[in-house]
Amino acid sequence: MNHRHSFWLYFTVILVYAFLYIPIFVLITYSFNSSRINVRFEGIVNLEPCGPFYWFCQLSRNREVINAVRNSLIIATLSTMGSTVIGTMAALALQRHDFPLKRFAEGSLYIPIIIPELVMGIGILVLFTTVFRGINTAFHLQGNARLGMGLGTVIVSHIAFSVPFVALVVRARLHGFDRAIEEAARDLGATEWITFWRVTLPNITPSVLAGALLAFTLSLDDFIITFFTTGPGATTLPIYIYGLLRRTITPEINALSTVWIGIVFVLLLVIQRVQQRD
Repeated sequence: MNHRHSFWLYFTVILVYAFLYIPIFVLITYSFNSSRINVRFEGIVNLEPCGPFYWFCQLSRNREVINAVRNSLIIATLSTMGSTVIGTMAALALQRHDFPLKRFAEGSLYIPIIIPELVMGIGILVLFTTVFRGINTAFHLQGNARLGMGLGTVIVSHIAFSVPFVALVVRARLHGFDRAIEEAARDLGATEWITFWRVTLPNITPSVLAGALLAFTLSLDDFIITFFTTGPGATTLPIYIYGLLRRTITPEINALSTVWIGIVFVLLLVIQRVQQRD
């Protein structure tokens, strides 16, 4: 490669990364802004007792934010666990077994990925509303016993949305998997269960972790499906931030985003360390 082509290659890479990360650096910088309006940067805040970290201190005292973060983490964790297990099982079944509706199952796996989230959110809302109304009417449920929207409906919705992503990532790994290793384990006396835990799963662990990380990220960032399936006491962080957009946005939101970016960055480092060990 000549120097001219090398220059334009590096220049293009720098532009792409600048386009991606300069807004993030601006967001982090504005979390230290002294202006409450947060329209323009007016200098580093320096108010007692936290000095330049004033908005982070305000954030730690905001119970609504803490509850929203807790709900987001609960939903993301449980939906990731469920979608990872179901998606991995689906990938193994589609890759290794033939059954009458296999082509239909493979095609339907792409539907939640292709269709707009708005359509899927409305569909899930109609499904839950119809099922809950039928159960409440059939069993004459009243008061707190009535079924309704909440954390459970959001978790189920996120699982349904994330399963195809996990299944596709794991299945891509299974395409290059050498099944002779499993056959060797079976020849040495290992049962199917032991072969899966000691041979198959360790070999596909990087893809399972990648799918789990993708599902966790999708759940944390999701707004549309959550908006249609949430209920009282199940406000997530994206829903909470959307509510703040109709009021004055203070640098507290930037501080919250900065903390969120830090959490995701640490999580990525942990996942990479685990994958390197494997």
